[in-house]
Parts: sequence; structure tokens; C-alpha cells
Amino acid sequence: MPEQPVDVGPGGENVAGEAPAAEPEAVTDDAILHDDDVELERTIGLIGGLAIGIGTMIGAGIFVFPGLAAANAGLAATLSFAIGGLIALLVALPTSELATAMPRSGGGYYFISRSMGTAYGAIVGLGLWLGLMFASAFYLVGLGHYASAVFAELNIALPADPVIGIGLLFGAVLTALSIGGTENTAKLQNMVVGVLLAVLTVFLSYGVLDAVGVFGGGTVPEQFFSRGYFPVLTTAALVFTSYLGFAQVATVAGEIKQPGRNLPLAMVGSVLIVTVFYVVTIFVATSSFGAERLGEFGETAMVEVARDFLGLPGAVAILGAGLLATFSSANASILSASRAVYALSRDALLPRKASKVNLRYGTPHVALLAAGGPILVLVGTGRVELLAEVASFLHLIMYGLMCVALIVLRRRNPDWYSPSYRVPAYPVVPAVGALASFGLIAFMQPASIGIGIVVMLTSYLWYRYYAGDVTLKGDL
Repeated sequence: MPEQPVDVGPGGENVAGEAPAAEPEAVTDDAILHDDDVELERTIGLIGGLAIGIGTMIGAGIFVFPGLAAANAGLAATLSFAIGGLIALLVALPTSELATAMPRSGGGYYFISRSMGTAYGAIVGLGLWLGLMFASAFYLVGLGHYASAVFAELNIALPADPVIGIGLLFGAVLTALSIGGTENTAKLQNMVVGVLLAVLTVFLSYGVLDAVGVFGGGTVPEQFFSRGYFPVLTTAALVFTSYLGFAQVATVAGEIKQPGRNLPLAMVGSVLIVTVFYVVTIFVATSSFGAERLGEFGETAMVEVARDFLGLPGAVAILGAGLLATFSSANASILSASRAVYALSRDALLPRKASKVNLRYGTPHVALLAAGGPILVLVGTGRVELLAEVASFLHLIMYGLMCVALIVLRRRNPDWYSPSYRVPAYPVVPAVGALASFGLIAFMQPASIGIGIVVMLTSYLWYRYYAGDVTLKGDL
């Protein structure tokens, strides 16, 4: 990809007298070059991008949601996951176009601020940062629960509950690894996701063969819409939190090699791969126990399915896979949260110091600490489930606005907008993606919607106080 100059720059100052950083002098396949000699290296390839998307999406969802989804919608929960995957794909396609036109760190925040203006960008950017912190803490606490369950399964008695301690330990380790370079975390993510997919592929392949009668007597499918039709939609809203990972690839777009090729492949590919895994997982799980019994197992349903197939070794293997899944989700979320801080800081919506890049490792170490520090505090509380739902609300708002941003840019057609990938069936795909994203919010819990609105309002008030005079490229 040739160097991509940027011809329009941001302006204004925040209350600290800091102006937004100049747009990069050039954007190449290898790095983003700034006029202050700061270089944010591109070290994440296609496999690394897929690993970030898959690793985040296939995390807690595939191990936590099957029992809960089956209790709500029965066998039709397979359709709920398919609906969630379709909506994610409708958003991933417009996001891919935006990301190839603006391959910068910050993802949805950057796209929206440059197309719709600073106020929209501040609400989305600050909300994304907070949402990713809460999601990261949720994954780390989940990792602690899985580790505790492994000890219990092996009859290893511990003097104290290890959940919070394990979550804090891995949160600190992952933050330190990210400071040491995204190449390190990308390699780690690739390895974890590779092992996780291998374990799940073997387990689900056995489950499918058992369900169709190769290993056992087979199963008689129960009535598909046994709980009715409406629960399919409410369950789709519940499980959509499992599809948040593809947009995290766009959040680290500034560090993706050959973004014109790898960004669309990573985002769309990760959605398609994970959707297949989710649908097959629900089919296997309901074939093993039936929806009603599966729902009784709740969050540990997949452990019981594995125990039914393979005994204790199967249960331990799935617990281990759950550890890997929550680990990979936390790793990807911490990395993405720090890049959101980096982008906000360079635009003077947060103090400039947060965008300082470590000259030794080429990573925004202050932004990583700004994300990792609060995450550890949240892990210490151990009570982040509701706030994880708020993270889903904030992501849905961002997804809908990204689809709107694409339509805005296509209509304005500014000189600097030259994506190497264009979404098919425009404007139908982005319009339907926006409507579907906003529509899912209607099926969320009222408390989550209320807290999400408070976060958005707080973000807007911060913008008005701290950076009300700052104007970004989208303010035309």
C-alpha cells in the first residue's frame, strides 16, 4: 500500500492548553509515522488479527452461555447465536471499509470522530475505554473462577478462595507483556487461540458424531421453538456479548500489517469462524442433555456435557479450555483498551501524556497503565457482571454509529477518504447494521440501559468541560 498522506488536520485546545496531535505524516504497511518522530510499528499480521477477534469472541461466551441460552430459548438458541453472528457480520463489513480508509489505533472512536464530529467521538471513545476495562475485569474474574473450578475438580484444597488473586495476577502479567511489545502479546494470543480451537474442534467433532449416532444411539431432536418465538430475540440480545471481539481488531488497526488486506479478512473471518463454533456448540450441548436439563446446569453446562461424553478427563479438558478462553479474552481486551486511551490522548480528549510511546518497545506504555491499573481495581471488587452488560450496551451504540459514519462519509466523499475495501450492497448493509445494533438494545435489561446512558452522559460532560474547543477532522 502506498504512503497515505492526510490533508486535513484537527484543531483547538483542551483546558490544559493541549492541541490534538497532527495527523500522521504517512501511513504505510509497516508503521504510522508522526511528525514528532514517533513511530507506532505494525507488528500484527493476519493470523494475529484473527487471533485477537476469535480469542475475544470465543472466550467466556462459548463456555458460559450455552446453558443460559438453552434455558431461555431451547434448541432455538442455535438460531439466536446465528442472529447474533449475522448482526455482527453486518457491522463487520462497514467497519472493514472504515478501517482500510483510516487504519489507526482507536477503531470505532477514530472512525466516528472523523466522520461525525468530536462530540460523537468523545462519547464513543470514552465509553469504549470504560467498556473494555469492565469487560477485561469480567474476563479476569472469570479466569479466576475457572481456575478455582479446576482445583475443585482435582480435589485440591486451598486455604482461601483464589478467584480474585488469580485474576489480579494475570491482569498484572498481561499488562506487563503488552508494555513489552504487541509482538509479544500477539504471539501469545496466537498460541492460546490455536490450542483453544484445537481442543474445541476435537470435542465438538466427537459431540456431532455422537449426536448423529456414530458413537452412540443418536438423539431425537426436540421441538425447535419449544419456548416460543420471542425468546429467540431476547436470547440473541443476551449472547451478543460473545460477538464483541471483531471490533477490537479495528481498535488496534494502527498496528496491523498490510491493513488494506488483513483488516477485512481478520474481522469478517473471525465473525464467521466463531458463529460456526457457537451454533455447533449449542447443537452438541442440547443433543447431549436436552434444553431443559442443559439449562439447569447454568454457567457450567459445557463442563457437564464434556463429562457426559468423556468422563472426568473431558470435564478437566473443558475447564482448561475455559481458562485459555478467558485468558485470551482478557489479553485482547487489555490491548484494545490501551489503544483507545492512546487515540483519545492524541486527540487532546485526555491528557497528552497518555499517548506517550515507549522508545524501547514501541508501545504506548502510559495508555497501557491507564487501562491496566483501573482493570486491576475492578478485578479486586469481583463484582463486574452488570458492568460487563453495560460494556455490551456501549459497544452496540458504537456499532450502530459506525454504520451511520460509513453512510455519512460516502455521502460527503471527502478527498482523504479512499478505502481499499468497499462494503457490498451499499447502503443496505450499513443501514440494516445500524438498525439491528440499536434494535438489540431494546432487549437488554433496563438497569444495563440506564447505566449505559449515564456513562454516555458523563462522557459528553467530560468532553464539554475538558475539550469543548477541540475540533477533529469530521467537524465540517
